[in-house]
Amino acid sequence: MLLQNPPAASEKSKEQKRFDRADRDNDGRITLTELLEPRRKAYAKLDTNGDGKLSFEEWAHTTIDKFRDADGDRNGQLSRAEYAITAPKPRPKPKCGC
Repeated sequence: MLLQNPPAASEKSKEQKRFDRADRDNDGRITLTELLEPRRKAYAKLDTNGDGKLSFEEWAHTTIDKFRDADGDRNGQLSRAEYAITAPKPRPKPKCGC
C-alpha cells in the first residue's frame, strides 16, 4: 500500500547538521566533553608510547614516515627524485560539471 501524500522531510541547514553531530546526547547543548570525545581516539593513536603526552616525533610521525620511505639510499637527505615521491596524490576530478 502506497501513501498518497507522504510527509516531506525537513531540510536541515549545514550548520544544524554540524551542531547535531557535536551534540552527542541530543540535549540541544554542546559540552566541552562532547567536542573533545571524537578527538580522543585520534590523540591516543598518535600517543604511541601511551604516556598521555605527544612528543614532536609522535605528532609528526606521518611526515617522518614519508621522509623515511622516500629516502631510498638512507643517507638522511632527499634528492630531487626522492622528494618527488612525497608529492600528494592527485585527487580524482568530479565526473560531472555540477
